[in-house]
Amino acid sequence: MINKPEEFFIRLKKVEELRELGIEPYAYKFHKNFSAKYLKENFEKLQNEEIKFAGRIMSVRIMGKALFATLRDETEDIQIYIKTGETENPFNIDNVAKAFDKYIDIGDIIGVEGKLFKTHTGEITIFVKKFQILSKCLLPLPDKWHGLKDIELQYRERYLHLIVDREAIETFKKKSKIIKLTREFFENNGFIEIDTPILQPIYGGANATPFETYSNALDTKLYLRIANELYLKRLIVGGYERVYEIIKNFRNEGIDKSHYPEFLALEAYLAYADYYDMMEISENYLNFIVKNVFNSEEIEYQGNIISFKLPFKRISYIEELKNALGFNPIEADIEFLREKAKRYIENVEKMSKGKIIDKLFDELIGKNLIQPTIVMDHPIETSPLAKIHRKYKDRVERFEIYLAGFEIVNAFSELNDPIEQRKRFEEQIKLRAMYNDKELPEEIDEDFLNALEYGMPPTGGLGFGLDRICMILLNKTSIRDVIPFPQLKPK
Repeated sequence: MINKPEEFFIRLKKVEELRELGIEPYAYKFHKNFSAKYLKENFEKLQNEEIKFAGRIMSVRIMGKALFATLRDETEDIQIYIKTGETENPFNIDNVAKAFDKYIDIGDIIGVEGKLFKTHTGEITIFVKKFQILSKCLLPLPDKWHGLKDIELQYRERYLHLIVDREAIETFKKKSKIIKLTREFFENNGFIEIDTPILQPIYGGANATPFETYSNALDTKLYLRIANELYLKRLIVGGYERVYEIIKNFRNEGIDKSHYPEFLALEAYLAYADYYDMMEISENYLNFIVKNVFNSEEIEYQGNIISFKLPFKRISYIEELKNALGFNPIEADIEFLREKAKRYIENVEKMSKGKIIDKLFDELIGKNLIQPTIVMDHPIETSPLAKIHRKYKDRVERFEIYLAGFEIVNAFSELNDPIEQRKRFEEQIKLRAMYNDKELPEEIDEDFLNALEYGMPPTGGLGFGLDRICMILLNKTSIRDVIPFPQLKPK
């Protein structure tokens, strides 16, 4: 009861008064037979039906011995009409409208029974014959005209945000639809979803700082996964040819508009394929999602019209960076590269060559790629799990897709030579020690190398940042806008 507003105690007293009247303000059940959306869309055929509806009161207008109120359910708002003499009155005041106003508040959840009609303005309305309170709202809702403008409060009390903002409910419904369509796309293309461990004895598959925990039963330190790549590749070794998984990844990193420590991702692996095959799958997937969610091949994101018409534009990672810098960063001496990079990025002295190149690309090229663009053929220093390029020995067969200035897809021709993979892992261990870079692995995953030594077929792999994709498709400026319950610093 600490720091409760005065209105809380006023409403709490109403709970006591209702119980004194023999009315329980927290019901066990109510049989709701129609949603608000269904009632509005099927008015003609439901006019003579007995309607049982429940929702949260969002507004009330008293008109003498009658009142109009707006109820909100998951689907829409709908108006109700209560009239003295026509509506059963459970209270001890003859005027049902005044009684309603005395005991029931904005935010309360009520159930009503009655029939549909249209007002003289044509608004579909439930003429209430009977109503009951289902759950008393003790805290006042934000002013309906101004809504919940405090962004931090939207994240911290998402339940309140959903109550007052219809768009927020639709955002998470659309995100759910995108996830459902994602599974549909991969299942229709022959992929099977298999779950992999969240708790891992050795983290890998990406460069990130992990969260640590401890297993009492196993008496060992474990890590929350930063990626599921190495486990899905074990499945390819074992004989599966098309596998994928939609997962939560956990990376102990900073928070900004496109990064969050707990995020939704998808990884998929296709045996006997390379990164060209994964380009085709990635393009088709994004086109499929946009068409099925928006009935179009275009969306608007922050004032930009973005087209998902196929094929996407393709550009060379190194050639674009070379044009921007005036020299080839792969061939440059690291001290020369550091000196040039200081103009664009901070703390370059603490970075490896690969990390400097990666950050330079994002700063000079990536953030300006608004239309979906396939960026191809990355330097070997940035890609320890990808195969050497067939044409360029200082590059790998890797691509990323950039959209609205964000990287949303990362894909490789997967490295399946266990001897070369060991060398790459060993180089990462050295770089971790040299630069104290805790995003790099601290030990080699010997079991993964053991799996590769049994032979992994040529394989194409890809990873999608699903939260980031949803952020862009749903026209949000922050990834936390599409995460239902983002973590915040304690109050």
